[in-house]
Amino acid sequence: MGKFDGKVVVITGGTSGIGLASAQQFVQEGAYVFITGRRQHELDEAVALIGRNVTGVQGDISKLEDLDRLFETVKQEKGHLDILFANAGLGSFLPLSDITEAQYDTTFDVNVKGTIFTVQKALPLFPDQKGSIILTGSTAGTMGIPAFSVYGASKAAIRQLVRSWILDVKGTGLRINVVSPGSVVTPAYTELFGTALDQFLEQSKQEIPMGRVGEMQEIANAVMFLASDDSSYLNGIELFADGGAAQI
Repeated sequence: MGKFDGKVVVITGGTSGIGLASAQQFVQEGAYVFITGRRQHELDEAVALIGRNVTGVQGDISKLEDLDRLFETVKQEKGHLDILFANAGLGSFLPLSDITEAQYDTTFDVNVKGTIFTVQKALPLFPDQKGSIILTGSTAGTMGIPAFSVYGASKAAIRQLVRSWILDVKGTGLRINVVSPGSVVTPAYTELFGTALDQFLEQSKQEIPMGRVGEMQEIANAVMFLASDDSSYLNGIELFADGGAAQI
C-alpha cells in the first residue's frame, strides 16, 4: 500500500522540475494526480512520462477562467480534492534600474495572483474542509539576491499569505504550508541562466553549507512530507529545502 492510496492531488506547474517530480512520487504512492501546464505539448509529454493515474489540464494560473476549468475537471472526474500543491511560478533577472512594468505584472500575476486564486478556487473541493495545501516559496523570499528583487518579493508575499490563511481556515481540518527550495537544477534554471548556469552552480556550491545544490527529488520528498499525515501538526510553516543556505 502507498502512503497516498486513494488521494486526489492537484499540482499546478506539473510539467517539469519539482512539480513533475512530485507528481511522479504521488502516483507511485497511490494517488491520482491532476497536473497543469501552459504549453500543451509539454503537458502531453509529462502525462506520458507519469504514465498512469494522471490527467493533464492545459492552462495559465494567472487566468481565472483556466483555474475554473481545472477545478471543474477535478470535480467532474473525482468529485473532491485531498491535496493541493500550488507550485506554478516564474521569475526573471533585472536590476532595480531596469525593472519594467511588464516584468512586474508577469511575475506577480502568476506567482501571487495565480496562487491566491488557485487556493481559493480549490477550497470547495476539500471534503469536510480537510486536507493539505502546499505552496512553493523560495529562499529568494528571505535572502537578498542581485537583480532578483521582483521574484523575491513575490515569494515573500506567498509566505505572508499563508500566515493569514491559516487564520482564515482556523477550526477546519485544512493545513497550509510553504516549501521553499534553494538552488536546485531544474529546466527552469537552465532557461533562466542559460550559458551562465555552470558558473551559478559552482558559486552556489561555495555558499551552501552542505556544499552542493539540491536535486528535484529532494524537494519532492519535502512536499510528500507536508502532504502526508506525518506532518499532521505542522501548519503555517515555511520548510526550507535549501541545504542550509537561508539559515546562515
